[in-house]
Amino acid sequence: MQITDQKTIGEIVARDYRAAAVFTSYGIDFCCRGNRTLTEVCQGKDIKQDQLESKLNAAISTPVGDLPDFNSWPIDLLVDYVEKKHHRYINEATPVIQQYLAKLCKVHGHNHPELFEITEEFAQSAVDLAAHMKKEENILFPHVRKLAEAASAKEHMDPPVFGTVRNPVRMMMDEHTHEGDRFAKIAELSDQFTAPADGCTTYRVAFAMLKDFAADLHLHIHLENNIIFPACVEMEEMTV
Repeated sequence: MQITDQKTIGEIVARDYRAAAVFTSYGIDFCCRGNRTLTEVCQGKDIKQDQLESKLNAAISTPVGDLPDFNSWPIDLLVDYVEKKHHRYINEATPVIQQYLAKLCKVHGHNHPELFEITEEFAQSAVDLAAHMKKEENILFPHVRKLAEAASAKEHMDPPVFGTVRNPVRMMMDEHTHEGDRFAKIAELSDQFTAPADGCTTYRVAFAMLKDFAADLHLHIHLENNIIFPACVEMEEMTV
């Protein structure tokens, strides 16, 4: 893959996910704000573009290993993967993290009042993500599967009740941005998920789980914003 000024950071990661680690090391959001070009990002963060490009090229030239090439997957398969991997992970991890955070507030809240804000932010995220995933699983993703089938068969599809796939996609992306901002705030409140010196084992485990949750959500949003959603729009254009 040739990295150029015209490619957005979302496109770069969509083509080769090994670039994600480089963007993350620079604090660059490639999922919720993946529509920016390298030049825009470098100018906004005062990063030397030649150095960033050098690190990106080094990363994507390393052996792939077991890393899935998500960009090559059929979209209906990728949608299934997101549901079974990322949606299921959120449903399973959320109550465990909430239990740990409640315990931390009770034991350490008097010395670390930021725990109450972290707990509140995560609780609201749990509510919002549950509603978000339900809309995807009941409305958007079933339509994506139909689109994939029609596009593969080169068949026409009648417009859905929501007019065009761009409408739910726009809504999902707006909600993704909100969650990205929320977890950036949680990361800041938690000192990038670092337990304090007086933190117990539960403290360290809770913050480690929060960090894993944020990382999984980051990949989850990337797969949708930068691969699934653009493919949806393209498939719709093929079936009108």
